[in-house]
Amino acid sequence: MLIVSGYLVVTPEERDRYVADCADVVETARSSKGCLDFAISPDPVDPSRVNVYERWESRHDVERFRADGPSSEQAAAILSGQVSEFEVTVESQLFS
Repeated sequence: MLIVSGYLVVTPEERDRYVADCADVVETARSSKGCLDFAISPDPVDPSRVNVYERWESRHDVERFRADGPSSEQAAAILSGQVSEFEVTVESQLFS
C-alpha cells in the first residue's frame, strides 16, 4: 500500500477555488483502479493551506493515475508545499 500525504500552499484568495477546481481530480482518482482513498481539502486553520491525502493499493496504480498530472492552472496556483509518499507494510484498523 502507498500513502501520499502533505499540503500545498496557495494564496488565501485562491484556496477555495483551487479546492473546488480539484473536484474532478478527486472523482477521477476515487474511480481509478487501486485507489483506496483520495482527498483534497481546505485546512481549517491556515487559509492558504490545502491538505492532500491519497491511499493506493500499489505504486503502479498511483503512477498510472499521475500520468496526466495537475492542469497548468492548478500547477501555477501552487506557491509551495510538502507532499510525501509512504510505503505501508502493516495496517491496523482503529475505527470502522
